[in-house]
Amino acid sequence: MTINIILLGPPGAGKGTQARRLVEERGLAQLSTGDMLRAARSSGTEMGKRVAEVMDRGELVTDEIVIGLIREKLSEGGNGFIFDGFPRTLAQADALGQLLDETGMVLDAVVEMQVDDQALVRRITGRFTCGHCGEVYHDETKPTAKPGVCDVCGSTDLRRRADDNEDSLKTRLLEYYKKTSPLIGYYYAKGKLTPVDGLAEMDQVARQISAVLPLSSLDPTGT
Repeated sequence: MTINIILLGPPGAGKGTQARRLVEERGLAQLSTGDMLRAARSSGTEMGKRVAEVMDRGELVTDEIVIGLIREKLSEGGNGFIFDGFPRTLAQADALGQLLDETGMVLDAVVEMQVDDQALVRRITGRFTCGHCGEVYHDETKPTAKPGVCDVCGSTDLRRRADDNEDSLKTRLLEYYKKTSPLIGYYYAKGKLTPVDGLAEMDQVARQISAVLPLSSLDPTGT
């Protein structure tokens, strides 16, 4: 049995962290728009050439192209998919729904990772990552055991995103509330939405998400 879910939430809500756990624990494939565009650009395929041309002109990639990339990924099969960072708008949600209908696939759940804006600012401005292995840390809640050294791989290449500051986050939050938050009502009306506490400890968030998913998806082999 396959399972397909959408993770919704503002920037910094922890969507990427929970998506990686689902990939590891349940064998699902994470469909991140940014990753797909970067992979397509270097693929040499016809779709990849279209992506490269648009990006080289400094233009935004159209919804049509993104849906085309998702269609290619869905055709690869597997245990299911996590849509991370897509859809972002109501138009994209409609397009994704149509694509799933065309391919005979079902959207099993939409998980809304709820957060408090002020707490989110504290979370984002304090986080940093290892540039070598990608492990995520935080000044207050998850510092490295040895200052300046990654606990996992021992690298000293610890980085902060340039836009992980209060002013940039407020801009990103405004964009989210204007364009993406309407999806909460959209999927609620479809009976797909389940809210979880996105500010809980990571394992607690994972358990909340797990409770939403069919038990059969616990077997990553799909048997």
